[in-house]
Amino acid sequence: MRRLLPFLGCLAAGGVLLAVFGPGDPPGPGTAPGASPGPATSPAARARADLVAGARAYLREHPTDARAWTALGGAHLDEAGRTGDPAHYTMARSAFRHSLSLSPEADAMIGMGVVANVRHEHGAARVWGTRAFRAAPHRWPLYGVLAGAYTGLGRYGRADLALRRMLGGTPDVASLTRAADLLRVRGESGRARAVLRRAGLAAASSASSADVARYAYGLGELEWSLGRPRQAVRAYGRALAADPGHAPAYAGRARAEAALGLTGAAVRDYGAAAARDPGYTADLGELYEYLGQPERAARQYALFTSYGLARVDVLRAGRFEADHGDPASAVRRLRAEWNGHRAPEVADALAWALHRAGHNAEAAMYAARAEPPGTRDALAAYHRGEIARALGDTVSARAHLARALRINPYFSLDGAPRARQALIELPKAPPPPPPPPPSPKPTAPAKATPSATPTPKPSPTTVKATKAAKPQPKHSATAAGRRPA
Repeated sequence: MRRLLPFLGCLAAGGVLLAVFGPGDPPGPGTAPGASPGPATSPAARARADLVAGARAYLREHPTDARAWTALGGAHLDEAGRTGDPAHYTMARSAFRHSLSLSPEADAMIGMGVVANVRHEHGAARVWGTRAFRAAPHRWPLYGVLAGAYTGLGRYGRADLALRRMLGGTPDVASLTRAADLLRVRGESGRARAVLRRAGLAAASSASSADVARYAYGLGELEWSLGRPRQAVRAYGRALAADPGHAPAYAGRARAEAALGLTGAAVRDYGAAAARDPGYTADLGELYEYLGQPERAARQYALFTSYGLARVDVLRAGRFEADHGDPASAVRRLRAEWNGHRAPEVADALAWALHRAGHNAEAAMYAARAEPPGTRDALAAYHRGEIARALGDTVSARAHLARALRINPYFSLDGAPRARQALIELPKAPPPPPPPPPSPKPTAPAKATPSATPTPKPSPTTVKATKAAKPQPKHSATAAGRRPA
C-alpha cells in the first residue's frame, strides 16, 4: 500500500486523472506499454513507470480496491497523452471498467469519458460526463469531458457552458491546456491564449516537469495553428527540455522546422519522434518525399505499414491510405468510423479519401460537415478547396484555398505550396455585370391649353325657346301622395 499512496494522492488532487486533458491530439502508436525506458527518458517518466508497476503489484494483492483501479487507469491515460500509444487507452478503459464494477467511482466515470472523447465517441463521452455530474457535481474535471463531448457533437453553446464551469473552478495545468486546445479548434485563439497564460502560471508554481511540458506543448500547438512556426519551435523546445521523451513535441518541432526550411533539424526531430512512436515514420517519409528522396520515403512508408499502421487510430490510418496506399480501402475504413462517430475530424478524413478515390460530389458533402461554424482548420479548408476545384467550382475553390492560407500559411509541407499554385492557376472570378440603366420616369399627360377664340354666348331668343320647350311634370295621384281610387 505504501507504494500506491503517492499515486492515490495524485489522483485525489486531480493530477493523474486529468493528465489526459493535456496534449489532446488523437492517439498514435508508440512503444509497447511497460517497455523499459530508453536513454532519453526523463526522471519524471521513470517515476511514472515505477508508480504504474507499484500500482499493479498492489492490485495483485488487493484486487477489490476500486480507487486503486481508477488510479491505474489515470496513469495509463497520462502515458497515452505523453507517448501517443493507443494501447494505453485500451488499458485505461479496462482499469476504469474494473473500478466501476466494484464501486461507482466518479473519477472512473470521468476517465471513461476521456477515453470516449479521444476515440471520437462523443455521444458516449457525454453520457459518462453526465453520470459523473450526477455522482459528484463538484468534481470540476467532469466539465472538461462534457466540453469535449459537446464540441465534438457540434453543440458549442453547451460546450462553452461546460468550459466556463471548469475554468471558474481550480483546474490544474492539464485541464487548462485541454480547455485551450478546445478553444483553439473552435477558432477562439484569443481565449485559448488567455487560458494558456493561466496554465503557464500554474505550471511555474507547481514545479512539475510534466506540467511544464503540457503547457509548453499546448502553446506550441497554438502558435503553429496561427502560422507562427518560429514561436512554435521555441515552445516545443521548452516542452522537450522538461520532458525529453515527449514524442508529440519532437514531431511538432520537426513540422515547424520544416516550414522554416530547417530540413536537417526537421529530419533529426522526426527521427527522434519515430524512435519513440512508429506512427511518425509516415511524417518522416513525407518529409523525405518533399526533399526529393523517394527511396528513403518508401522505406519510412514501409516501416509505417509494417509497424505503425496497425497501432494508430482510424483517422491517421485512413489519411495514410488515402495519400500513400489504397484510397478505396481508406473510404471503407473511414465510412465505418463515420457511421459510429460523426465528428468533424472524421468528416474531413472521409471527404479527402473520397476525393482521392474520385468521388468528388460525395466528398463535397462531407467536406462541408468538416467545418462547423466558427472553426479554424487550415487543412480542412484546403481539402474543401481541392474538392471544389475538382468539381469545377472555381469560385468556391479560390475562397477555401485562400482561407486555408490565411489561417496558417504553413499548414502542410506539400499542401500549402499546392494551394498557392492553385490560386495562380485558377481563373479569377469574372467581374460582376454592370447594373442595368435606370428606367425612365413616366411623364404626366400634357394639360389642354385654353383656346384663344372666346366661346359665343347664346342669344336671348334661343334661351327663351329652350325654356318654353322644357316638359312639365304630371301631377298624378301617386306623385301627390294620394292612393289611386
